[in-house]
Parts: sequence; structure tokens; C-alpha cells
Amino acid sequence: MLKEWARSCVFAAEGGAEVGYHSTMIPRRLTAVLLACALALQPLRAADDLPELGDVASNELPPLMEKRIGRQIMNEIRLTEPSYLDDADIEGYLTALGGKLVAASVAPDLGFVFFALSDPSINAFALPGGYIGVHSGLILAAQTESELAGVLAHEISHVTQRHIARQIYQSSKMSLPSMLAMGLALLAARSNSQVASGAIAATTAGSIAAQLAYSRDFEREADRIGFELMRKAGFDVRGMAVFFGSLQQATRHYENNATAYLRTHPITGERLTDMQNREGGVHYRQVPDSPEFHLARAKLRAMQGTPAEATGHFERLLAERKFASEEATRYGLAYALFRARDWAAAEREVQKARGGKAADPMIERLYAEIRLARGDADGALAIYRGALARSPRHAGLHDGYAQALLTSRRFTEALRFADEQLQWQPESTRHLRVRAASHAGLGHEAQQHQALADVFALQGLTLAAIEQLELAQKAGDADFFVMSAIDARLRELKRQRLDEMRERRD
Repeated sequence: MLKEWARSCVFAAEGGAEVGYHSTMIPRRLTAVLLACALALQPLRAADDLPELGDVASNELPPLMEKRIGRQIMNEIRLTEPSYLDDADIEGYLTALGGKLVAASVAPDLGFVFFALSDPSINAFALPGGYIGVHSGLILAAQTESELAGVLAHEISHVTQRHIARQIYQSSKMSLPSMLAMGLALLAARSNSQVASGAIAATTAGSIAAQLAYSRDFEREADRIGFELMRKAGFDVRGMAVFFGSLQQATRHYENNATAYLRTHPITGERLTDMQNREGGVHYRQVPDSPEFHLARAKLRAMQGTPAEATGHFERLLAERKFASEEATRYGLAYALFRARDWAAAEREVQKARGGKAADPMIERLYAEIRLARGDADGALAIYRGALARSPRHAGLHDGYAQALLTSRRFTEALRFADEQLQWQPESTRHLRVRAASHAGLGHEAQQHQALADVFALQGLTLAAIEQLELAQKAGDADFFVMSAIDARLRELKRQRLDEMRERRD
């Protein structure tokens, strides 16, 4: 019976059930199915029975298994979640900010992945294996970069201290599909507490309810470790207490409408006092926000509502001089005008944001996109090349430049650029898609399918990857060396597919 429930959970996670989407985190119906599956499984141990904090969970859920579970959940989000924000600028900013904190942690080589969801609610969450999701509402609610860093540091600490691994783990004999179902259920519960509550009430396994939010010990430890990460990374350590205190103050009279973050990370007076006591031992120094913090917030705000509403918002801020960064506010107005397809007005504002000189990579990217929209492909590519010379590792510039090359039908250049980036980012699906599009533009059918197979394999869609390689074999336009690579990769994926099917049966 347990195996049947686990198979049903995986079937739902892979899209086997027809689902309808909810506006918060993952599909409502999928959420309920996954929670019901997880709740039917053997209940988790009570929080008070958990072993000592630290790294002892490694004896229960191996880190490689935890990473694999997180990767599968992340693939599910990327493929089926409409609020997933596939924006290289925002993702790149979160990765840079999170990277500073991770570098100060006990697991700098864990391979954290930071991503955003276009969701107005104030929330962030950690998945197994170091996948950190941040709602756009949280980024917009943070008044300083140190406040945002405080939330990320807290979530990073839940991962490094293996709190999530302990929530997922139930017994040493639990199968990967069962643990995956539990991980998805915990994610769903943190994102949509109403659906979670309904699923819990409808089952007899109510003991899991205590695990859907982090235990007090876990929260205190994440606060303590997160505080140290902020201090070592050079952020204002007061940011954590300020942000959490503001959340608590804003919602204390509206318990039923508490933010998603507070429902899953309950903030007590004791926790806030502990944070403030730690601050007392650190010499105060003002830490300025980075320009990217204000630009990322401006872009997210410019994405909201209709183009006219977004334009009006930034015009009012400029008219009333109500902004922390004029550069970012003008960038937001330029982006809103770009959405409205008012290219001339957008270029005027982006030039003001640039101040007559080369500016931040996000501003330069928007400037290049405006030139491209106005038919000046050469000018756009020149802007990109100059910006890349100054910021060679900026994700937004990589994405924009590659797309500009494809739009300009410069497929050979696009392929060369994608191959260069894949040398140091071999698992970048963005660059693999550029490689596939470039081969398609050049008429290389076999290599187009080969690149698409790599994309699908990274997304966990092994069967789709196999189908692409079989199409590559039939294309008949590849030389001996390319065909040898295709054949070898096909054999590898077929073995992997057999292993996956065996795991689901066990």
C-alpha cells in the first residue's frame, strides 16, 4: 500500500494528473494530492525527538540523495509553476547576493541555487540540497539590502544545518519517490497553508502538522547561524531583526492574514530578543545598499500591473522625489515604457539613468534591448559587447547578448558564444537552448536535437531526452564524431531511464 501511494505521488509530480493552478506557489490540486500522499506515509518524529542539531542528519539522509530530491522538486517548479520567474537579471542578482552569504558558510561548495517567483506575497523557502526560492513580494518589501540578506542567510542556514533533510527523512528504508513526495508536500504546505490545513484535517496523520513549520530549535539555530553569515559577509546584522520585527508588527493584529513567511517561520518575542542581544555585541557600521538591489526592485515593480500603471507609478515617484535611488527609478520608468513599446521615451529615460556614461549591467542591457527594438541591431550588439567587457560574468548580459545574436540571425556567433559560456556553466539550460537554436538556424538538425536532449536531461525529462537523441540519429547530417557522441549519450540515458523505472517499482 505504501508503494502504491508513493507511485501515485510521483505520478502527480510528473504531471500524470490533470491539474489546475493556484496563484501562490504550486498547483492547488497538485498540492492537495502531494500532501495527501505524504500524510498517508509513516508520520515524522516529533520535533522534540529529533537528534542534536548539526550534521548528524548525514547518517540518515545522504547529502547526495538530498540534492537529488531538491533537483527534482526544482525541475517540477521550472516546468509547471506559472509564477516561476525566468529572468536572468533577477536570478543573477539573487545568486550574487546569496553567493556572498554562502561563501561565509560551512558549506561554500554545496552548489546553492537561488531563484525567484513572481508572487506578491512575502515569502522565501529552502528546498533540499540548497535550492532557495524568493517571492518578488519579499524583495519589494525589504527596505534595505541587509534586510533581504537576513532572510536569505536564515534560509541558507536551514540548508547547511540539514533541517530540511530531517523533515523529509522518515526511515532508512524509505524510497526516493516517497521522500520526493514528502519534500513536495512540505514545499506545498509552506507555500499554501490553507490547502495544507485542509489536507491535514482530512487525514488521520495529523501528527505531521507540527513538521510543516520549522521547530523552535531549528528557527533559533537558523537565526544564530544566519546572523554570523551576515556579519562575515559584511552586511548590517541589524537587518535580520529589523525585517522580522517589521513583519511581526504589521501582522500582529491580523493573525489570520499573517504572511506566508510568518506562518512557516513563527516569530516569537524570544526570537526577536535573541537577535537584538546578538546585535549588541557587534560594532555598528552603516552598510550601503548595492545599486543592483535598487535596480532589481525597480524591475520587479515595473513588471507589475499594466504598462500604463507601471509608468504612472514611476512618474509619480520622480515628480514627488520619493526614491532611494534616482538611477533605479528612471530605470524602472524606462522598463515600464519599454513594456508599453514607447521606444523613444524609454530610450530618453534610460539615457538619463546612464548619466551619459556606461552604467550598471542591468541598465546597459535595457539600453541594448531598446536599440534592438528600434531596429539598430549593430548598435545593440555593440552595447552588449562593451558591457560584457566590463562585467564578463553578468547573467543578464549573457542572456540578452545571446538572444540579440539569435534575433539578428547571427547563428555562428551565437553558437560560439553559447559554447564559450558552457565551458564554465555546463548545466546552463539557457545556453543549451541557445546552442539548439543556433544549430537550427544553421541547418544542423542532428546537433539541434542533441542540444535539446541535453536540455531535457537537465530538466529530469529523461524520456524526452531519449526521443531527441533518436531523432538526432535519424537526421543523417552529422559526421562520425558527432554521431559517436550521440550514440554514447543515448546508451547512457537509456540506462538511466531503466534505473529510474526500477526505483519507482521498489
